[in-house]
Amino acid sequence: MTPLAAGRRLLEIRTYRLKPGAMQGLQDAMREVVVPMLQRHGMDVVAHGRSDHEAQTCFLVRSYKDRSALESEQSAFYASQAWKQGPRALLIDRIETYVNTLLWCSDEGVEAMRTLNAEQTP
Repeated sequence: MTPLAAGRRLLEIRTYRLKPGAMQGLQDAMREVVVPMLQRHGMDVVAHGRSDHEAQTCFLVRSYKDRSALESEQSAFYASQAWKQGPRALLIDRIETYVNTLLWCSDEGVEAMRTLNAEQTP
């Protein structure tokens, strides 16, 4: 059952396993180009950074109203020329694999995640 009540957000947690030596370049691109681009397209980036458990793993957490909002926002973003002609190739070349997980969280939980992981966001 999908929670529809106010005060809940759908979180997408994307975990990237990077190719050896790719971490710094990816972190720089995320901080300087990708996250600002996502935010300009209206996406709520909750947190991003290096994973606490593996040297070659990093994460991106985004928050959405619901599954429909996730699909429409991501479709528009990933179809944009700004993405396709911008940082897309740079990032894809650094990623070995990635996994997405979707889960529901309270607004308070989203804000706590944002605050507690701020130091992970370069």
